[in-house]
Amino acid sequence: MLDLTKLTTEQRNPKTMELDSFTPLEIATVMNEENNNVIKAIDEVLPQVARAIEWAGESLNAGGRIIYVGAGTSGRLGVLDAVECPPTFGVSYDTVVGLIAGGEGAFVKAAEGAEDKADAGEADLAALAPEARDIVIGIAASGRTPYVVGALRRAKAAGCRTVAIACNRGSVIGGEAELAIEPVTGPEVLTGSTRLKAGTAQKLVLNMISTGAMVAAGKVYQNLMVDVRQSNEKLRVRAQNIVMMATECTREQAAEALAACNDHVKGAITMLLLGCDAAAAESALEDAHGHVRAAVEAHAQA
Repeated sequence: MLDLTKLTTEQRNPKTMELDSFTPLEIATVMNEENNNVIKAIDEVLPQVARAIEWAGESLNAGGRIIYVGAGTSGRLGVLDAVECPPTFGVSYDTVVGLIAGGEGAFVKAAEGAEDKADAGEADLAALAPEARDIVIGIAASGRTPYVVGALRRAKAAGCRTVAIACNRGSVIGGEAELAIEPVTGPEVLTGSTRLKAGTAQKLVLNMISTGAMVAAGKVYQNLMVDVRQSNEKLRVRAQNIVMMATECTREQAAEALAACNDHVKGAITMLLLGCDAAAAESALEDAHGHVRAAVEAHAQA
């Protein structure tokens, strides 16, 4: 029989032994206090997170993908991070991919048994035809999910860099991966409910990895989303605001520059900062591999 008793995420929290007798304010208070442990736990693994950011950025710059693999809450968090990257950073839906045990339907309806199938994880990853330039990130609060183990083994066979995110130290998936990120958040307020602190820690780490990788790939100038997709009125106004903040121009100038650059925010910013036309701005960006700062600095040094 599987022994979960040694997993920190499965142990009982001494602060909440009488949780069922707590008032609503007491529940909210203890949960908020316990959430402070998430930040402390991540503080201890920041060097590992930084390495994952570096590797993920290298994958994107090489034309590779970031592939998340998980089950249950962990899988949903990977899918969530993946689907938010295209509108935020202007990448395709094939650039950051989320695999969840049980398939897409498991995102909205639990498929608990699917996580026990290592061969399914291997098969699902194989279906993506992984390449050495991809990075595969396995996510499991317990750190032992067979589905994730199978996917990581298939990733290693394909020559991918592999990362494991777990909330127990010395995890099984950490042993399978090239890099282990293991923020230990401690026993949950509700015993074993890893959608709480463990899930929060995983979400924060995924935020760091994807955002940092996109910075490395030139999707950010200063702290602005310069490849944001303009798929609705709010985002069109946001694009104008970004150009205005980056260049200190008027809204009219921002709108004109965006129109000249076919709504390419980076092009409009580069055009205004360099005082050139759209074609020259795009050429400067191409020479700088899509990095606005590098394009502007190269012009200043010329």
